[in-house]
Amino acid sequence: MKVEKVDVLVIGAGPAGSVAAAILNKNGHQVKVIEKQQFPRFVIGESLLPRCLHNLEKAGLLEAIQAQNFQRKKGASFTRDADEFCDFDFSEKFTNGWDYAYQMPRAKFDKTLADEIIRQGVNLCYQESVEAVQFSAKNALVDIQPKEGERYQVEAQFVVDASGYGRVLPRLLDLDCDSKFPGRTAFFAHIKDTTRTEESEFLTEVADLRAAWTWMIPLEKGITSIGFVGNPDFLEKYGTTYDEAMFKRLLNTHPLLIARYSQDLEFIFPPKVIKGYSVGVKQMYGDRFVLVGNSTEFLDPIFSSGVAFATETGAVAAELISRQLDGEQIDWETEYSKYIQHGIDVFRTFVKEWYTGNLQTILYASQKDPSFKKQICSVLAGYVWDKKNPYVKKHRRAVPLLAEVIRRQAAAAKNK
Repeated sequence: MKVEKVDVLVIGAGPAGSVAAAILNKNGHQVKVIEKQQFPRFVIGESLLPRCLHNLEKAGLLEAIQAQNFQRKKGASFTRDADEFCDFDFSEKFTNGWDYAYQMPRAKFDKTLADEIIRQGVNLCYQESVEAVQFSAKNALVDIQPKEGERYQVEAQFVVDASGYGRVLPRLLDLDCDSKFPGRTAFFAHIKDTTRTEESEFLTEVADLRAAWTWMIPLEKGITSIGFVGNPDFLEKYGTTYDEAMFKRLLNTHPLLIARYSQDLEFIFPPKVIKGYSVGVKQMYGDRFVLVGNSTEFLDPIFSSGVAFATETGAVAAELISRQLDGEQIDWETEYSKYIQHGIDVFRTFVKEWYTGNLQTILYASQKDPSFKKQICSVLAGYVWDKKNPYVKKHRRAVPLLAEVIRRQAAAAKNK
């Protein structure tokens, strides 16, 4: 069997893999990327956070993205009932950083990143999959099967698993574990949207259905991504077929959706469903390998954190691998696992408190302290490693405590 030698093998060419490969290549290491699918290909996760741009810039990929003129995202808007709104403008956040991000069809976004790393000199092979892996004290030996052609092996000093939901190393090394979140369902589609105004185009919108929620993400002129997320029992009150008719019934569950989307709307593709999407792992790294992106953990789409974690894990892992290959001793537990886990835990708190209702108590409070709104805005922008922010440093306590204070203030005002 033919053996190809490289410094680092990256499994997966999505945002995590592309960022990792670009940084490793820029640092002078020989990188090979294999991708099971052929790009462009459809994938969900169409809304970036400002923190993503920091990592794309570090990897030398930002200019390629900016050249695509994707829809800018300047903030996020939350809506509960017809008269309850809360907008977050990323330029008014607590943490210094990017004031905007992008919303875009992921197929175009991922293809742009992949094309750019190829242009930079990275060897990227499509339609190749990992069949087996062996780790030794000296290297990793990976069996790879192209869609067409004979199986071959790659000998690498390090392997980066950026395979996303493919979860190659978690599957081969028995690293998967159950998520701590309930098994929720996401039901989504792209539609032709001719009613959207310019004023609404700069926001990702979240409509709170109480037992579930829906996202509305303008992607490009005339196309909007809409998704419903909730417990299967709630969604299946509107049907079990997960088809266009069921989707239209769900559009009648919120005043904003009723006003904006007609029942004769045109679908770009038939609605898709993902059930039980939350995943976890027993460990994020091991001897000569590291997991990045959704290969580590995926929480929930409510705050668009997926690509933020993909780019963050890809960038951090690549810098650590570079240092290790250059002879430095790396504390992977502290510099990678604990660091990444802190960001995951912050978002985990916000996701949990969304589903408990505490976060809605904060968002829809009639009186909002500008300071805590800025601090929460920073979390929603992806700056979940800024420990100067109390909603990052003390997230587990700060969010429910603020919700309780607001409830008490509202009760006191009512009793006056």
